[in-house]
Amino acid sequence: MADFEERFHSIVEKLKENNHKITPQRLAVAKILALSKGHPSVEEIYEQLQKDFPTMSLATVYRNVILIKSLGEVLELGFPDGRNRYDGNKPYSHPHVVCVRCKKILDWDFSNLKDMAKRITDETGFKILSHRLDFFGICQDCLGKNAV
Repeated sequence: MADFEERFHSIVEKLKENNHKITPQRLAVAKILALSKGHPSVEEIYEQLQKDFPTMSLATVYRNVILIKSLGEVLELGFPDGRNRYDGNKPYSHPHVVCVRCKKILDWDFSNLKDMAKRITDETGFKILSHRLDFFGICQDCLGKNAV
């Protein structure tokens, strides 16, 4: 729970530092992003908020997610199907494993990634600003469904 509290506090502080209003709706979006483990889409965040904010529009959720992203507090994962997903726990570039069937996304800790980025910089002369490393496959849950 401490990580959630830290992430949530970090998002709220960044909003305040940049003179953005701290509205109940904005706090609710920030809370879902900070608490989420499954890389939700804007539509999934919207669905989670409907009970407490039934009049909130999908556009409002989208604007708040994009605002928080612009502050560097959420990582956007774009996919070819057009449904972006968001990581509020680790708002920096890191590897993911993605199930092509159920669309589950898991974070993967790859400790050699910094060494790889340095090697690429050394060999190409590029200044690496960000990176994306995703592995696509079929998760164990989906594999198990086929076995039945």
